[in-house]
Amino acid sequence: MSFAFQLQNSKMKFLLPLAVVLCFCHVSVASVEKTHVPKKTYIVHMAKSQMPASFDDHTHWYDSSLKSVSDSAQILYTYANVLHGFSARLTAEEARSIEDRPGVLTVLEEVKYELHTTRTPEFLGLDRTADLFPESDSMSDVIIGVLDTGVWPESKSFDDSGLGPVPSSWRGECESGTNFSSSFCNRKLIGARYFSKGYEAILGPVDETRESKSPRDDDGHGTHTSTTAGGSSVASASLFGYATGTARGMATRARVAVYKVCWIGGCFSSDILAAIDKSIDDNVNVLSLSLGGGGSDYYRDSVAIGAFAAMEKGILVSCSAGNAGPSPFSLSNVAPWITTVGAGTLDREFPAYVSLGNGMNFSGVSLYKGDSLPTKMLPFVYAGNATNSTNGNLCMTDTLIPEKVKGKIVLCDRGVNARVQKGAVVKEAGGAGMVLANTAANGEELVADAHLLPATAVGQISGDKIKSYLLSDTDPTATILFEGTKVGIEPSPLVAAFSSRGPNSITPEVLKPDIIAPGVNILAGWSGAVGPTGLATDNRRVEFNIISGTSMSCPHVSGLAALLKGAHPQWSPAAIRSALMTTAYVVYKNGRPIQDIASGKPSTPFDHGAGHVDPVSALNPGLVYDLDVNDYLGFLCALNYTAAQISTLARKNYTCDPTVKYSLTNLNYPSFSVPLQSAVMGRGGSASGSVGSTVVKYTRTVTNVGAAATYNVSVSLQSESVKVSVEPDSLSFSELNEKKSYTVTFTASSMPSNSFSYGRIEWTDGKHIVGSPIAVTWT
Repeated sequence: MSFAFQLQNSKMKFLLPLAVVLCFCHVSVASVEKTHVPKKTYIVHMAKSQMPASFDDHTHWYDSSLKSVSDSAQILYTYANVLHGFSARLTAEEARSIEDRPGVLTVLEEVKYELHTTRTPEFLGLDRTADLFPESDSMSDVIIGVLDTGVWPESKSFDDSGLGPVPSSWRGECESGTNFSSSFCNRKLIGARYFSKGYEAILGPVDETRESKSPRDDDGHGTHTSTTAGGSSVASASLFGYATGTARGMATRARVAVYKVCWIGGCFSSDILAAIDKSIDDNVNVLSLSLGGGGSDYYRDSVAIGAFAAMEKGILVSCSAGNAGPSPFSLSNVAPWITTVGAGTLDREFPAYVSLGNGMNFSGVSLYKGDSLPTKMLPFVYAGNATNSTNGNLCMTDTLIPEKVKGKIVLCDRGVNARVQKGAVVKEAGGAGMVLANTAANGEELVADAHLLPATAVGQISGDKIKSYLLSDTDPTATILFEGTKVGIEPSPLVAAFSSRGPNSITPEVLKPDIIAPGVNILAGWSGAVGPTGLATDNRRVEFNIISGTSMSCPHVSGLAALLKGAHPQWSPAAIRSALMTTAYVVYKNGRPIQDIASGKPSTPFDHGAGHVDPVSALNPGLVYDLDVNDYLGFLCALNYTAAQISTLARKNYTCDPTVKYSLTNLNYPSFSVPLQSAVMGRGGSASGSVGSTVVKYTRTVTNVGAAATYNVSVSLQSESVKVSVEPDSLSFSELNEKKSYTVTFTASSMPSNSFSYGRIEWTDGKHIVGSPIAVTWT
């Protein structure tokens, strides 16, 4: 197996048979078949309005267009909602030929996407506010669709006790297949489908001895994300006694529908588009996608294309930001009609200490549960000194010399292979335990793992000190002490080092990520087909697992969006996202800014977006920044997209008005990203000013969703190189849904390239604080 499950900062956490890796990786174009004339899967976008009169059905037109270039090609999927067109296997020559056919907008090559992969409700304040989120009919009418690896329907998190009939709006199905019956669905798990045609066209038939050709989750990731978003409450849940408590999703009364699009070989765009297409037909309210790819233009990005159609139908689409942090420009899923979610830590840890023979102790983390180490100190060895391999320090498979590690605790450096696999390698070589030391790439970020032998992970600073002891002491010894679960850890949250960062490489004028949510050491439901580490040698089976990644933070926001949708059924996807963003917090209770664990310094809007989600405040945000499809079409015009490129997203003929001056700076987004090039403003904006300074104006419109009130503005900015003024500085609302506009003027001095300035604009009526982050960059 080879698909990447993004669970940590580009490093692998899980390893299923034949190396299933759980990490966020780059997009790779699907490999070609082993035929004399190589074929690939292409997605053909058609202009439905140009169908000749001789055809009475668009599917017949699609088939005729395909047959005109290939006698043997078969349509994999016909799409009706996310795009007008189809997918098929074609040679490169056939793809070029069909692109020249009448009515064909564009032909895009198949892309492979990768998965980004208890205490949370209390941490978010949901346990204290049941009265704010009443168990109303509107709440149980909300349907969360999850695109992932499928579902383990036997999980207790899908118990439907207390739920009424399936919503009448639901039009989906529960498909049968390998190891899965339609009877497995109930009033909680109301739908389950699988999409494998794109996968099978490239990699051959699903090997049903290794994974189920059905909605069943043989991997765990899909069950974890879906139960995080909408799982029912389960008392006394834990992983081996760690994180004991009540496990529950964010929206416990929402319904869940699962769409399996990810397989051993990856998640392919033709399948993803088919699933989104069907979810729109099924009438879901929220879509959760913990997967992503690289930085393609929106009209070439299948997730962005599908999300645009979903947005137009009133469906909020929540996606993970990626796990390629802390590198800048590492985001995926940056389209402004997608809610992009980064990851933060909880106030819970699983301490496991390294005690050295010289009396020094170092704090680490672990989820190991098994036979304890002997009470006495054990011999301690550095893996780099117990190998003949140049990368033996990483504890790669078959790199350790058994005679040098048997009965000893082994220190392995983090990197390249999965953390849990390193422990398996030490165990296989006869080692008694493992200390996993971070290198500079991971700094002080600690992610707990359910290791197969006594093991703990330590940060880079501790790791360097431990190595110094190992290399200087003639008879080094150590032991590991496991302390269980501790809560109330401060400061928290911290921005996770693995969480992907801005700026937005596609459209710098749109700040991403939008928000962060819990994504480190998250307890949620798991598959009964695989152990908690995902290793082939791990025969343990658990009902709940603790894993990390933006894969875990994304469904938190999906579930919270479902809560808001239930409380405010009339709100648009943009209004729901705005409520979550403008009420997010960026400082701790002591007033200090949220920290970035990667740098040890205050995090920036490129790390945390608008801040850490606060669902209780989001329920009553006061004001929202709303957007509809026309706003996004104007945005595409500001990007200077061609009519064909816009039609690829909008699925209709749309011509930008030549008399309108479209501006990226006027997209009604709840944040402000101001990219500057010396004294010249970037694309689609309006700039003026003398040499050495730039003046940029941004216009926004807010909608009152609370009581009549007057809001006054305040601005804070860390740099004196940028002056910010807001006009008007006061907005008065007398009725619900009343709209008022304001203009923000940024006057910026010239600065060296790669300089940044951060701040906030806040509107308040004394009760609500409506906050927007500011990020000014000089390139």
